[in-house]
Amino acid sequence: MEIEPPPGGLELEFEILLSGNALEFLVELVSNFQQEVDTILAQRSARKAHLDLSGELPGFSDDTAHIRNDPTWRVRPAPARLRRRHVDIGDLAPCDTERFMRALRSPAQGIQVDFDDGNCPTYYNQIKGIYNVYRAVRNQFHDTPPVSKAPVLMLRPRAWNMVEHNMMVNGKEVPGPLFDFGLLMFHNGKLLFENNSGPFFYLSKVESYLEARLWSKIFLWTEQRLGLPPGSTKATVLIENILATFEMEEILYELREHSAGLNCGIWDYSASFVNKFGHRAAFLLPDRSKYVNMEKRFLRSYMDLLVQTCHRRGALATGGMAALLLPREKDGALYRSVLAAVTRSKLLEINAGVDVSGLFQMRSRGENQLLELREDVAVTPADLLSVPAGGVTLYGLKYNVAVGVLFIEAWLQGRGHFFYKGQVEDSATAEISRSQVWQWIRHLVTLEDDGRAVTRALVRSLTTEVLAELEDERRGHTERRTLLTSARMFLEVVQKSDFPEFLTTYLNLDHTFLSSQGRHADQQEEGGVLKHRL
Repeated sequence: MEIEPPPGGLELEFEILLSGNALEFLVELVSNFQQEVDTILAQRSARKAHLDLSGELPGFSDDTAHIRNDPTWRVRPAPARLRRRHVDIGDLAPCDTERFMRALRSPAQGIQVDFDDGNCPTYYNQIKGIYNVYRAVRNQFHDTPPVSKAPVLMLRPRAWNMVEHNMMVNGKEVPGPLFDFGLLMFHNGKLLFENNSGPFFYLSKVESYLEARLWSKIFLWTEQRLGLPPGSTKATVLIENILATFEMEEILYELREHSAGLNCGIWDYSASFVNKFGHRAAFLLPDRSKYVNMEKRFLRSYMDLLVQTCHRRGALATGGMAALLLPREKDGALYRSVLAAVTRSKLLEINAGVDVSGLFQMRSRGENQLLELREDVAVTPADLLSVPAGGVTLYGLKYNVAVGVLFIEAWLQGRGHFFYKGQVEDSATAEISRSQVWQWIRHLVTLEDDGRAVTRALVRSLTTEVLAELEDERRGHTERRTLLTSARMFLEVVQKSDFPEFLTTYLNLDHTFLSSQGRHADQQEEGGVLKHRL
């Protein structure tokens, strides 16, 4: 096993988190499951290749029909602290100590402690974030409630597509989710369980029930290794891929001892259409700023089926994050407009039956809506695969360009999210933004505004316009070189012949991003790589 020296300024945190016992645990965890991780990633590639070559569409598998048709099985009931979560704080990167502390003091029922979409996975951020969770669980922050009274911590490790560059086991960089999960569980699992507050997780970008089965094995192995009761770890699976939608019952079944339910979110899910079928003209996704919302057939059907599936099996169904920012001036028309938009989107979720959503208490009674079985719902593959009608606007194209460029800029500066035009943007919105631009170039769509075709040349020209507008808005308060580099990287991604599966994977392996983090050059010059033989 090899591990890089600690990030500058985090020597104490590193020493606490990556102790000899913790490293031994991590090596065991990775050694036990690395091959299976490699297998599920290979299966993803093979499945995508099959869809591309055959032209087939996904459906509900006959091979697992016996699971869907068996009415008797249920997931294990959720722990008390998960049954009444009407408001969660989302996209909170725990490396931001001040924001994390404010969230711990908030009246929300839960915090999505995010090492994935809302976080930039630099070595510094991962160590700092995991250490801040360590402190929160031990009530080491000033003027914050103990973990048993604070909002419940829903820990979200990185997804399977991410690797941790700073640790190698058996000659390979370790899977990012195993690094995050392993350290979080080793240091906090027992304490969270003893305080009736976990360990609880969000699992991102799961594409099949086989991946859920792998997580179940990891949970059981970890519980045995750490002396926790089987089933004490709970996980909410984010259904943010079109392929996973056809396997939701199977995913719950595989995690039935560990399930905390399923979660739906709009933008990663929409981006998965381009990811899996973007080269097909029949799956041309229209302008998200005008034509894509939860009222459209494909998204409404997805949410209805998710709620029906969860409640049929006794699992909680949760909704997505509201990304709009409320203006500080509460008396203005803009404040009222934003509040109305958030209210409308959340009422759609509540009326569909989700259990975690703002305004819940105004519209529902009790802890959750598990008794709303949604027997009125009958969703077909055609419903789930229906692409909304609509075109592409100049505003939508420029907005997507801006979000893509600004996300890359944020990553190069070590941040996983940013604010733009009154909204929180993160990797989910960056994924749909760059996906749409790639697809519109690929299919030479025409703009509603003036009939121009969306070509590579047009996107380059508009990117130059966006950069000028951003520099004017910031009035010099920006590092121009980083912004220009971000624009070049964005254009590189959207002009590729083959669609890069994940923007975050692409960036995480890019030399520009890696070099922007310094790679701890000073420590390497002084002592080289730290090596441990276990």
